[in-house]
Amino acid sequence: MIDPKHYPLLRRIDSPEDLRRLDEKELLQLADEVRHYLLESVSRSGGHLAAGLGTVELTIALHYVFNTPYDRLVWDVGHQAYPHKILTGRRDRLATIRKRGGLTPFPKRSESPYDAFGVGHSSTSISAALGMAIAASLEGRDQRAVAVIGDGGLTGGMAFEALNHAGSLDANLLVVLNDNEMSISPNVGALTNYLARILSSKLYTTFREGSKQILSHVPEMWELARRAEEHVKGMVAPGTLFEELGFNYIGPIDGHDLPTLIATLRNIRSLNGPHFLHVITKKGKGYLPAERDPVTYHGVTPFDPSKNAMTKAPSKGLTYTQVFSHWLCDAAEREPKLVGITPAMREGSGLVTFSERFPERYFDVGIAEQHAVTLAAGLACEGYKPVVAIYSTFLQRAYDQLIHDVALQNLPVVFAIDRAGLVGPDGPTHAGSFDLSYLRCVPNMVVMAPADENECYQMLNTALACGRPAAVRYPRGTGPGVALKRTPDTLPIGKGVVCRRGRRIAILAFGSMVAPALAAAERLDATVANMRFVKPLDEALIRELTRSHDYLVTVEENVVMGGAGSAVNEYLVSSGLPLPVLNLGLPDRYLEHGSREELLSEAELDADGIQRNIDHFLQRHDKLKVIA
Repeated sequence: MIDPKHYPLLRRIDSPEDLRRLDEKELLQLADEVRHYLLESVSRSGGHLAAGLGTVELTIALHYVFNTPYDRLVWDVGHQAYPHKILTGRRDRLATIRKRGGLTPFPKRSESPYDAFGVGHSSTSISAALGMAIAASLEGRDQRAVAVIGDGGLTGGMAFEALNHAGSLDANLLVVLNDNEMSISPNVGALTNYLARILSSKLYTTFREGSKQILSHVPEMWELARRAEEHVKGMVAPGTLFEELGFNYIGPIDGHDLPTLIATLRNIRSLNGPHFLHVITKKGKGYLPAERDPVTYHGVTPFDPSKNAMTKAPSKGLTYTQVFSHWLCDAAEREPKLVGITPAMREGSGLVTFSERFPERYFDVGIAEQHAVTLAAGLACEGYKPVVAIYSTFLQRAYDQLIHDVALQNLPVVFAIDRAGLVGPDGPTHAGSFDLSYLRCVPNMVVMAPADENECYQMLNTALACGRPAAVRYPRGTGPGVALKRTPDTLPIGKGVVCRRGRRIAILAFGSMVAPALAAAERLDATVANMRFVKPLDEALIRELTRSHDYLVTVEENVVMGGAGSAVNEYLVSSGLPLPVLNLGLPDRYLEHGSREELLSEAELDADGIQRNIDHFLQRHDKLKVIA
């Protein structure tokens, strides 16, 4: 347990109302306590660390100035929202974050009234906050909406769509750009902090608006004044773009300077219309190892913070992400026109080695999944062989581009789809539960799901060689431990294999479900087919199994609705093969966060669950036979 005696101020804060009772002079000490508490808690439990360390002062200032939850505070993605959870009544439960039954990894409306909007995917905050600001305006409420978005999130096209719309309205919206990579401007210091206070003050705003009205009657003087203002701002801030979009741009300011943050936010809180505040923060602030290596300390397992380096647990084998990384470099050696594309997931998708070895053929497009897919389509038109490395949950954001720009034109784009199925602690926002359903209905697509590491490598070879849009979807984590053979072998398209012969029951398993299906089949003496392809299906194998078995069972780590099992059902009906079928897969509800093993057990997609469901299925049908 964390000793509350070490946190004399923080232990008194059970809500932002308690925070707002503190004297402003006490907030610096509170910031130190929050930062230390975050480090102590997350180092014990695991979770997202570096982003939250960088937003401590910003979080305190926002809750201190704005009347949350009446004023709406929307976080983008939510990695940086751990200090927000600490200050909004969830301090003592922080150690449960990302664990089964514990706090959710991201803001969630049902968890707290202070979580104004549920998040998990990037670049949504400005749109959501604008909707809230419009609602307040329509109802005549003096209510403010604040969106906090990182410089990474601002690379997403949806953010700019929202900015473009918001600037044309008078809604009381504040967009806070949390710039923690200095990717927009490094201009931080006393002068810019001073000017931020001036540019957000009522005196400046009143003078600015009054000058517009007076000088607009003298066009030459108005143009001179406008240019002078732009030049003054241009010396200290990259605000021209946001000003042109209709925002009052303020900053950049030091995001760790609490007095300046509070003074600036108070000024903005009293103003109407759309405002854009640019703050510079340090990811990992206050913990030197995280400051030096914020990528490693972005998401952590439990570690000893007294050591200057995180000790990684020994690997239990190759992860599917590592298999893809090996394959991509091997394929690039053989194929000079192969290019790798990722929407800001270089580390997570396994492109680090490729980016270092083939930098001229590596493209990180930022958080812009739609652009990533259509970029790949354009490259394919010119004879290149693009590989889009993307999480299943993020490919959902580029579905129109997949259909319209790739599949409709039958372009040879390879989709390497990581984190397919249940992802565990990140919860339903990141689960890849739907890709088999939304991919198999698209004409021209080839859709594969590997049962092991070597099969994943072979399927990637097949996808690259097939000359059509092709997807290989694989789960998070390690495979069953099959030795990897890094050869250019391909698989015959649309052909599965029988990996166990039994009687009565044939289990048609897809991808990650082959291993638990085999375990269940040993107890049931059932046949198991590794189907390999969701599209095209191995129809000949299905026909053969229907002739030699009494029942079929399909198993997939995808929603049952519209998934691989549905494809089997459709084929049986269209072919007049009236065999009883049991479809097993993810249920028609969102599974909350927990370990991957816990979630598979809850979905009854482990060996015990598969066996139990088949036993119940057989009991029902055997009773029906007796009645008949």
